[in-house]
Amino acid sequence: MTFAEISAILRDSGVVGAGGAGFPSYAKLNEKADTIILNCAECEPLLKLHRQVLEQNAKEILDTLDLIGKILGVSRVIIGVKEAYHGAVAACESLLPHYSNMSIALLPEIYPAGDEIVLIYEATGRVVAPGSLPISQGIVVYNVETILNAWYAIQGKPVTHKYVTICGEVSDPVTVLAPIGCTVGDLLPLAGKITCADPAYVMGGLMMGGLGSPSTVITKTSNAVIVLPSDHPVVSQKQRKTSVDLHRAMAACCHCHYCTDLCPRNLLGHPIDPAAFMRVASHMKADVVKPYVDSYFCCGCALCEMYACGQGLSPRALLAATKAGLRAGGVAAPKDVQPKAVPKVREYRRVPVARLTARLGVTKYDRPAPIVEQDVAVKKVTIPLSQHIGVPATPIVKKGDTVEVGQPIAAAADGKLSVAIHASVNGKVTAVSEKSVTISC
Repeated sequence: MTFAEISAILRDSGVVGAGGAGFPSYAKLNEKADTIILNCAECEPLLKLHRQVLEQNAKEILDTLDLIGKILGVSRVIIGVKEAYHGAVAACESLLPHYSNMSIALLPEIYPAGDEIVLIYEATGRVVAPGSLPISQGIVVYNVETILNAWYAIQGKPVTHKYVTICGEVSDPVTVLAPIGCTVGDLLPLAGKITCADPAYVMGGLMMGGLGSPSTVITKTSNAVIVLPSDHPVVSQKQRKTSVDLHRAMAACCHCHYCTDLCPRNLLGHPIDPAAFMRVASHMKADVVKPYVDSYFCCGCALCEMYACGQGLSPRALLAATKAGLRAGGVAAPKDVQPKAVPKVREYRRVPVARLTARLGVTKYDRPAPIVEQDVAVKKVTIPLSQHIGVPATPIVKKGDTVEVGQPIAAAADGKLSVAIHASVNGKVTAVSEKSVTISC
């Protein structure tokens, strides 16, 4: 298989990053790469999806990594997996003799080990410069489910379903393979009963995820639905307003510096400095520009506000608002910024996931959520045409059309960063717009 062929397969099959922002996977292929890393760090508390998928589908995933590695001509393929994920590690170790340039990098149980810049350093010792992509260090990173989707795409099966974990305040935590376009409400019954009176729904992860509802649609990047009481501190944190956060910072920030001390990007020599930012923001200083502009280098991991800050302030939210304001105002991110040397103290400032889980008050929810292969009963799906970074797909079906699972319903935009979208159920198209296609079963 050639570079052009695998690229076309991934694009036409709708393969994107199965988490995060959904970067189209074909666009990551780069013949300048010398290393491919499989990301099985999965550092968000309570999530176990990727380690389960890797353990269950190790051969398919490693075969696909090997194929992509040969197409790109890389010298090594690294499976980045936490040492604590014993089942996934064992499944991969049993297969390694079949591959010539593949190895395992055992990762520590820290947050955010799944951040690809942190992962790259832990697995290779290389530091990606601030604002640069992994390919600048000759590295391509894919997560576990993305590579499994690539394997299916090579077999002729496009992306139509997404593994999603339902956990938290439910009687039977579970991981299911959900049709894209179904809703949170469609999945909740599969996890038994909701065990709190007034539930809230965190989508994705406790640290970096947002709040959803039973009507929230499952997309290619949906990883989890975490059910919590509506008065849980994690939920309250995600409901706060930036304007209030700024006034609280002005009133309560004691400039202790812990937010910077524990910032994972700062500990890799990047210029992001939440403490300096909070100092100028809380004093409304407009004459000191650098801390504001350096907000571009925040990875949004939320350690500063969910773990480090003893005052319960929100550096991450304020940094995100500042970054958005700079972009809206046409201020570009700094370029060609070189990282400082990684400090020796970094080893002692990495945050253990168990301690983070306890700090968040969710230890009691840390229970198995096994993969259950069962059909998710739905009456309709509403499939977004923009589930990825780049240009939305263009509808190629019309109201009244009958479609089958896997049939293309929207084409990738020509000459743009885009991927195709496919039907996730059998049924009739009942609505088409620029934003979505609805299929009734």
